This record gives sequence, structure tokens and C-alpha cells, in this order.
Amino acid sequence: MGEYDNNINNNNANDDGQWKTAEEWRQEEETSQKKNRFFARRKEKRNHGGGRSDGTRRGGAYWAKVGATAIVFGLVAGVAFQGVQYGFSKAGIGTSGTQLATTKTTSGSSSDSSDGISEVAENAMPAIVSITGIFENTSQGWFGQQQSSQTEGVGSGVIIGKQDGKLLIVTNNHVVEDAESLSVGFVDGESVKASVRGTDSDADLAVVEVNLSDMKDSTQSKIAIITLGDSDDLKTGEQAIAIGNALGYGQSVTGGYISAVNREVQMTDNTMTLIQTDAAINPGNSGGALLNSKGELIGINTVKYASTDVEGMGYAIPINTAKPIIEQLIENEAPSEDEEAYLGISGQTIDSSMASQFNMPTGVYVQQVVSGSPAETAGISAGDVITQFNGSSVSTMEGLQSKMSNLKAGKKVKVVVQRQNQQGTYESRTLTVTLGKKSDAPSTSSSGSSSGNSSSGNNYGGSQSGSGSSYYYNYGR
Repeated sequence: MGEYDNNINNNNANDDGQWKTAEEWRQEEETSQKKNRFFARRKEKRNHGGGRSDGTRRGGAYWAKVGATAIVFGLVAGVAFQGVQYGFSKAGIGTSGTQLATTKTTSGSSSDSSDGISEVAENAMPAIVSITGIFENTSQGWFGQQQSSQTEGVGSGVIIGKQDGKLLIVTNNHVVEDAESLSVGFVDGESVKASVRGTDSDADLAVVEVNLSDMKDSTQSKIAIITLGDSDDLKTGEQAIAIGNALGYGQSVTGGYISAVNREVQMTDNTMTLIQTDAAINPGNSGGALLNSKGELIGINTVKYASTDVEGMGYAIPINTAKPIIEQLIENEAPSEDEEAYLGISGQTIDSSMASQFNMPTGVYVQQVVSGSPAETAGISAGDVITQFNGSSVSTMEGLQSKMSNLKAGKKVKVVVQRQNQQGTYESRTLTVTLGKKSDAPSTSSSGSSSGNSSSGNNYGGSQSGSGSSYYYNYGR
């Protein structure tokens, strides 16, 4: 997987240095297709003895005719892919049909004014979407019976590219987690059903996909891929613009400043390093875009500080932190049921509080290893603390579960464990695990204590522990 390329080259840009529009991409593609058909006909004629061998017959006349004509959760943000990112050609554009434009950017010099913010918002809106989820809630009735009901939650997302006939959108994991169904709303008001391609709960990121065949051509002509910024270059005091589906009323824009960078925020069971901003991040903004004064994506809005004594403390995942995770989620498309992977452990989340109390690393503590499992074969032992899995950090059982859910049986992954030595200190070891089939795993017991594929802490589990915090995600049901 190559690195992101944010430099506009001559093939992708207009004379004014901006990205070509969707119409210009289509016209360019049409011209290319006509040229290919023209040469194919000439070749066929030559193979059958027709046409002139020097290739000049009707060529000038032909080319004279062919000249180039060219949701309350939270969601908004974008990533510009140029070159061949994720197998795309030309700014995240595949070869299967409709071309997509990329959002324009400004110089940033005038964005401190209302006119500058308005221009940034206008340029970015085609890349921002709303995400609506339907969720099943179960409650206890008056006489002990289980009652279920459906609720709706709305959030935001950002268009990051197109691949193999699917439109790809980044959002927060907590926006789509446990949703029975999803739909995505676009800038023109149209809504289309969507599905989850991959999630990472530790990083609170998810990639959602929409079939382009389900979208109207008119909608495809109005959307765009967001342009990517560089969050490593951010400085305190720079302007920040947040866009998202606040309160589910539709896309809204708020402006402010970068209050702090590399701010460590203690969540319920892990610590995240985030961008702090005073641009209002309201319920419904989760998964939305945090932009710089040029209109480039610098962060994915995720949480705000909740207190009657504090105002204007919102947080976003830096885009440079998100990029490699997004790449992995796109590459590791969710497997079919018969391809689901199996590790073979039961474990427990070790959050920062427990780590401090017991003088051990944060991560997933391995309580038990299933005999004959892929974990045992690779050398994972009870008492190990898993801190990395397949190149990504692990801080919770739920996070390990979401990483496993994106992988197929038979895949080899690197697992980093911390193992206690005779002196009582922990040493890092990197092990290679060949994942087994989930269908081959032992069935779990009702208590959830065996090492099968239960989400209660077994195999790659989903149990969490840790104290509460004053931060909350900006979505609601």
C-alpha cells in the first residue's frame, strides 16, 4: 500500500491548479474510450486485409470529430487519494465507470473571514454525508418478559474514494457499531443503503461502503472526494472548521481554532491522542470532518468534554493517525461467514487504571489459550499481554475483536505480546500467527468462560473494563 499523495500533478489538475471536475473526468474518459475503439477497429481491419497499412486512412477526419470535451450521530470529513491509492487511479477513481471530482481547496489567506469559511464549507460539502442507523434495543418488561424496539441514530461521514464499484466513506466506529441497517445521505438530499466494510473500535474508526449501482447518476455528479491535509503540521491557534450532521438536522458548519495538538484523552478503557478544538462539535457530528483554513481534512470529529463548567472542548482523530488504519480497513474487507478467522484465547482488557495498580502493560491479558489453537501453535501463552495485532495497537478485547472480524482464516499476522520474565518485568515478543477457521473453534459455554468465539471475552472477545470519564461521543439514539 503506497503512501498518500497530496500533490496535484499535471495530469490531474486544471489550468488553475485545481482538481478537474467530475464532468471533465467523464469527458476525458469518453475520449480515451473512443480512441481505444478507433484503434481496435483499425487493428481488426488490418487483420482482415482491410484498411491501409500506414494507418492514415480516415484518421484525420475521425480525430477532428473526437476532440476533448471533457443524520443524532456525527459524520463529515474526507481524504483525497491520488495516484493509485487503494487500487484507485486518478484521485481514488477506479476504472469501472463514473468519475468523481475531488474537493477544491483555497489559499487559506482569507479564511479567517466569514467569506473564507463560507468558501471552505461550499467546497467541502460534496464530500460530507450523513449516516443513519437502525438499532435494536432490548429491555425488561413489567412481568420479566423481554421487549425489543428499534431506534434510529444519525451521524456523519466523509467520502474518501471509490473502488471496485463501491463508494468508500470514513466515520467513527461508534456511529455504526451494532447497527441493524445503515443508509447514507448525500449533498443532493438522496439517500442510499450502505454496509460496514471494516471497523477498529480501539481507534474509533470505520469504513462504510455504498454500491455505486444503487446511486443515481445525478448524485454521483454532485459528490466529491475530500482533499487530505497534514495533521502533523498543525499549530496551536490555527483556524479549524467542523462540518457535520449536528442534531440530525442536516449538515452544519462551525468555526474555531486548534486549541491543542497531541492531547491525551482518557476514554472509558483506553487513551487516545487527539486534536483539541473550540469549534463546536455537537451531537450528530461524530464521524464528521475537521478542516483547516484551506478546506483540507485534518481530523475526524469524535468526542467532546461534557461538563457544566467547561465549554468549547471538542476532539478529533488526527488524519495522519487515521490514514494507516483506514488503509487496513479497506484492504481487509469483511470476510464471508465461512471465511471468518479464529485465534483461540480468552482474555481481559487491562486499562490504564489496572495497569498502574498491578504494574503491567495496557492491552489484552491472556487468561487462557485453547489447546491446539492457532494462538498455542504460534507460542502465545496464558499471562501474556497482547499489545499489537497485525500492525495496529490493541488496548481492549473489543478492539481485538473488531480487528479479527476484518480478517480471513489462513492469513498470517504479527502479534506483539508483553511477557513477564523471572525478574517480574515485561519483555516484548513478536509472534507470527496463522489464523484458523472460526467454524473449527470449540463452542462456548453459557458462562462465557471457555475459549471459543464468544464476544464476552473469549477468543478475541468484546468485553471491556475501566472507569467512566467526562468525555462522550457525539451521537444519540
